Amino acid sequence: MTVRLLTNIGRLWTGTDLLSNAAMLIQHDRVAWVGPAAELPQRLPGIVDDIVDVDEVDNLGGGLVTPGLIDAHCHPVYAGNRYAEITMRASGASKTEITGAGGGVASTVTVTRGTDPWTLCNAVRERLRHWVLSGCTTVEAKTGYHLTRDGELSDIRLLRSLEEEPGMPRLHATFFAAHAVPPEYFGRPHDYVDAVCSWLSDAVQAGADGVDVYCDNQQFTAEDAHRLLTAGQGAGLKTHMHACAKPRHGAVRMATDLQCTSVDLVHETDEEDILALAKTTTPVVVCPTTSLHEHSNPPVRALLDHGVPVGLGTDHNPGQSGLTSLPMAIALAIAMFNMSVLEALRAATVGGAFALGVTDRGVLSPGAFADIVQWDADHEGAFAWSYGLKTLRVWRGGETIR
Repeated sequence: MTVRLLTNIGRLWTGTDLLSNAAMLIQHDRVAWVGPAAELPQRLPGIVDDIVDVDEVDNLGGGLVTPGLIDAHCHPVYAGNRYAEITMRASGASKTEITGAGGGVASTVTVTRGTDPWTLCNAVRERLRHWVLSGCTTVEAKTGYHLTRDGELSDIRLLRSLEEEPGMPRLHATFFAAHAVPPEYFGRPHDYVDAVCSWLSDAVQAGADGVDVYCDNQQFTAEDAHRLLTAGQGAGLKTHMHACAKPRHGAVRMATDLQCTSVDLVHETDEEDILALAKTTTPVVVCPTTSLHEHSNPPVRALLDHGVPVGLGTDHNPGQSGLTSLPMAIALAIAMFNMSVLEALRAATVGGAFALGVTDRGVLSPGAFADIVQWDADHEGAFAWSYGLKTLRVWRGGETIR
């Protein structure tokens, strides 16, 4: 049983508290003790195999240490790129014009379906490595670019296999076959929802943690989403929703009635939605890059003021944003959503864990995974200044992966 001591931590954000001159004991892959260095227990849980002096690396008086960050919303499983489409959009092209030119989700589906599994796996592995290097030790990774039973299930297996490789983050694999209606089901979205519902038990067997549905005016209705998410709960999956519909469609309130694990994006929401979320403490995941793309911010300040838990995501996807840095998302959330530094940092740690329905990460407390990041800074205010704060060291389960 490996025992490791981290000492001379100048400033430690545990996910709930800020400590100065702190220390931490790690036993195997879990936190055994954390607190002020002056209160370090005299009786340790075994022989200390390794002592890490945080100040030896950064020379910043111990520097800043936090839990590993959690990206609670992203789409890393795809092939190809959509740079030409993005260029068209930046030049003022409409969605109709882009679709007519062969762009949109369907273009990524075509390329992903035509990519061999080895090439796809290598591309996803390389992307996930970027998250780890930027201090993100847990990633909610969605499928959604095959839109066939076998393709979506193979994507879940791909994610589960990558998670076991050295240097990879922990993964919350979300089965997102209900991302869009595939071409073979054109004009028959309800039939496609029936098909996806029939795949859910297989998704569980493949290793899926959750299921998601894109609920808006163009993809799936609130009724479709209700049917799919209810089936997902019956299969034992955690339920998430891209809640992009107008408030009158009732998507957010339906998700709160189902007590979904998370409701994401919520750009088109209203006061009734906020009150419904507050009554159930259903967490919301917000993504600053998506807000920039949509030119619409979710009501984050109102959500926080009503006590709604908030998580943070990059929403990395091939059509809008290549962001893999959650520190950058933290800086953007502070600037765009009127969040304090600690509110944004909380959303990227314990808030993300809550949005994924887990309690063993996002916080440094006894029993939690020893997923830890040492930053190139001596104060958490650097997150708001640097727009992509750099890491010095990253531990997953007590083992150094950077």
